Amino acid sequence: MSGRPTPQRVLEAEPLPEGLRGSALLTGSPYVQYQYGYPHKTAYRALTPARRVDEVWAAEDKRHLSLYVHVPFCEMRCGFCNLFTQAAPVESAQVRFVEALERHARVVRAALGTASFSRVAFGGGTPTLLPPPLFARTLDVVERTFGAALARTPTSVETSPTTSTDEHLAELEARGTSRLSLGVQTFLEAEAMALARPQLRADVEAALDRIRARRFATLNVDLIYGIEGQTPESFVQSLEAAQRWAPEELYLYPLYVRPKTFLGKRAGAWDDFRLELYHVGRDWLRSHGYTQRSMRLFRRAAANVPEEPPYSCQDDGMVGLGVGARSYTRALHYAWEWAVSPGAVRGLIDTYAATTEDELGWARHGIALDLDEQRRRDVILSVLADGVDEQVYLGKYGRDVLSDFPLLREALDVGLLRRDGAVLRLTDLGRERSDALGVHLQSAAVTTRMRSYEVR
Repeated sequence: MSGRPTPQRVLEAEPLPEGLRGSALLTGSPYVQYQYGYPHKTAYRALTPARRVDEVWAAEDKRHLSLYVHVPFCEMRCGFCNLFTQAAPVESAQVRFVEALERHARVVRAALGTASFSRVAFGGGTPTLLPPPLFARTLDVVERTFGAALARTPTSVETSPTTSTDEHLAELEARGTSRLSLGVQTFLEAEAMALARPQLRADVEAALDRIRARRFATLNVDLIYGIEGQTPESFVQSLEAAQRWAPEELYLYPLYVRPKTFLGKRAGAWDDFRLELYHVGRDWLRSHGYTQRSMRLFRRAAANVPEEPPYSCQDDGMVGLGVGARSYTRALHYAWEWAVSPGAVRGLIDTYAATTEDELGWARHGIALDLDEQRRRDVILSVLADGVDEQVYLGKYGRDVLSDFPLLREALDVGLLRRDGAVLRLTDLGRERSDALGVHLQSAAVTTRMRSYEVR
């Protein structure tokens, strides 16, 4: 492939020091860290003192909450994966986890009091790895304990090719689930092997056939770019293969290789040509009827995606259930502890499974957000989504956003942002550099906490 940079190790870079911010908006790799929220989970620490969950939520607006259920099991751990998940668990471990999840749900629902849910997501891990009876019990946690009927609440479920069985899909269809997200990553078996993900194309295609034979409003397919040996031509082959099933959404993820993962432990180097592949994928999807919604999300323009109830990730809280899930309020983000190494993951899952209802009613690990961090989170999430509305910011905080965050003015000057009335939105250049831009907007305190975090 012509025009590739000098081969280098594709590792997740550290956040830039405070003194370099602003001067490096257009230099260096766009792939600094996977930016999907703020503060990052590596900024979490033990909360001293621990906080009762009912007290944490007492003053929150609970009219439009998001509910996330984390199932920490997969059939295998892919070579790039640093998610909180255990590979090939025995069924007894899954039973103990679901029993603990039910206890956790009862405690949290009682702590919330009056609350409504605008959306639900089941992730992990791979929720559909659970045997059908346990999977049905997990869905019951949402419908019976939280009163959020899946047929009336936009619900997304993560699945994989080999676990998208007829039994699982029938259960989801019967409950009116609106969205399935299939982790494909690549349709080419050689590229799947390079990710340490032994996957047969025939299994992927059979899963897509089974999903499309049922009534799900939205099918999402995840693909990865930057795989060792991948070329623009092979990336397009995966895009073309996915198009056979006309997914309503496609997520294109750059490969990040992180500490403690299989790929992170490998010696050697490969070309970092992710940006080139991003351009190929972006342009191909745009030319085939997809609208780009973010750096990663592409939605088919003709798709009849259902309207969703109001929810703002900047303002509305998220309730997390299960070891590995995070919960967000305005002033506190909290979670169970996180790990990557198999032994550490198993230990945390075993601890969770043995935790009593009373103990599950406490937040013990997380990060408190003062007003400055709340404003910063609002801006970062807004930049990554639909843009920063200067008037909305002024109304919320009584301050000028460009004065609070002069980096946004520089981003305007260098072409990462554009003005759309009172809204500052990412340009094409800004979208491709949005992971790095989010890092530049982090506070020095959060950056310091992230750097000192030791991944287990």
